[in-house]
Amino acid sequence: MTDDGALWNSLPVPALLLGEEDRILEANPAAELFLNVSLRSLSGAVLWDKLRSEVPLEEAFAKARAQRSALFVNDIELGTNDRPATQCSVQIAPLAGHETQMLLLISPREMAHRMTQKQATGKAAKSAIGMAEMLAHEIKNPLAGITGAAQLLSMGLSAEDRELTDLIVEESRRIVKLLEQVEQFGNLRPPARRPVNVHDTLDRARQSAMVGFGAHMSFVEDYDPSLPRALVDPDQLLQVVLNLVKNACEAGGPGGTIRLRSYYDPALRVRQPDGGQARLPLQIEVQDDGPGLPPEIAEEAFEPFVSGRENGTGLGLALVSKLVTENGGWISVESAPGRSVFRISLPRAPEDHPSGEH
Repeated sequence: MTDDGALWNSLPVPALLLGEEDRILEANPAAELFLNVSLRSLSGAVLWDKLRSEVPLEEAFAKARAQRSALFVNDIELGTNDRPATQCSVQIAPLAGHETQMLLLISPREMAHRMTQKQATGKAAKSAIGMAEMLAHEIKNPLAGITGAAQLLSMGLSAEDRELTDLIVEESRRIVKLLEQVEQFGNLRPPARRPVNVHDTLDRARQSAMVGFGAHMSFVEDYDPSLPRALVDPDQLLQVVLNLVKNACEAGGPGGTIRLRSYYDPALRVRQPDGGQARLPLQIEVQDDGPGLPPEIAEEAFEPFVSGRENGTGLGLALVSKLVTENGGWISVESAPGRSVFRISLPRAPEDHPSGEH
């Protein structure tokens, strides 16, 4: 590019500069991430070999080039050879002072959707706080009495009759476990945020899974080794990742593959309650190759009591959303048969941040 290189690289949306025959001359960092290809590989390539569209965008582009006019296309599906299509808006315009060059801007609707989803799930998580204390005090105590009584009764019963008292104990404990999940929504203590190497957290979660609930799965690590530290509560981040990995293992089934990925995306920002903007450049993804979320719950996956599994409580993902939000991050999901990706976006720890608790 020219002296405007800093401006070009700072654009938060994918941008491509195209020359004759729609060959790519320049691509900003956001475009490299969107296309999942480096600038070195993109340079000189024909745009339509790298970008897939559900509509004949190539024809519209040729018309805009011939007329030297701007073109706006809303709500079309764009993808790549190895990336699922996502809904986008596209802006095309001739580059002033250059007869053969065109500028292409891509605005993924995914970003706006994920931002709205974060706000909605944050409110949904808070809606469970009110019931937490009531459930804890009004139900857990009687259940403890029922469990104790059933255990006492079982001492004088035959083996056949003890099956019934064992069932009472087992079901009572299952309800208590459910209530403990709900009770966590009532925890109003702020997270103890400090600089954390997210790869240490991912490795701990993977190791725990491989010797337990994920022993039947294959794990693939796709880490960016240059990723800086995140500003999060390490215990809460581990809880979040463990929950997502466990869900992925259950969705994938025996012989499935779990991919743990980390990367840096400087374009992602969220609006804070005070009106300011916070950057969330650190990305963690937990991907499985299972059947995907049922379509009827995909938009509400982080709502309390929404579950796609039989006998599921629907609290795990709602709690994950609450923890991520309280740590200044946000979470989203992309789900399709054979590929579901839960993505956590986190703030970067300042270089001068103390290593102790914040």
